[in-house]
This record gives sequence, C-alpha cells and structure tokens, in this order.
Amino acid sequence: MTKPDENQKKVVFYDTDKRHAELKIRLHHDGLTQSEFFRSLVSGYIDKDESIFNFIEKIKDTKNRGASKRKKTKKLYEKAKDTKNKFALDKEDIENIFDLIEEEGPNL
Repeated sequence: MTKPDENQKKVVFYDTDKRHAELKIRLHHDGLTQSEFFRSLVSGYIDKDESIFNFIEKIKDTKNRGASKRKKTKKLYEKAKDTKNKFALDKEDIENIFDLIEEEGPNL
C-alpha cells in the first residue's frame, strides 16, 4: 500500500458486516476495487453525471428533503443541460476555447 500524499484525504464511514461482505462480493464479481468504485461514484457525483444525479434525486425523494428546493435544483440542472446541448460544448471544447483566448491574450 502506498502512502498518501499531503493532498489526499481519507473518507471513512461505517456499515454492517453483512453489507460490507455483500459489497465486496459485488465488487469482486464486477472486477472493481473499493477505491475504484467509490472514486468513480464521487467523480460522477461531482461531475453531475446524469445517471448519478437521477439516483441521488431518488434518494432525496425517499428522505423527503426540501421538495421545493429539489424541484428548483432539478429545473436548473435541466436548464444547464439544455444550454450545454444547445452550444454542444463539452469540457474539452471549453478548455480549448480558454487555451485559444490565453494564446491571443497578449494581442487583445
């Protein structure tokens, strides 16, 4: 096991032995490590992956947390998705635009 660098944080939570064993079995079946699994979920959540977003919405629905706030958030998410589709820009396109602006910066 490699030693984490100073920018890495450890994320810990507790669950039952049974659920932990079930998780390990499923991960083994799918050929994933716990780290790969959790990092992928976290990345999907941070990047607002649509399938993760929908799953989180289902969780929030079962918890009955702030229905009006969830509705507004969902509306904003849909609006952002529509705008992104309208301009057909992905992360790489946006980075390329900023690279071009940076290159032209001294001439502007």
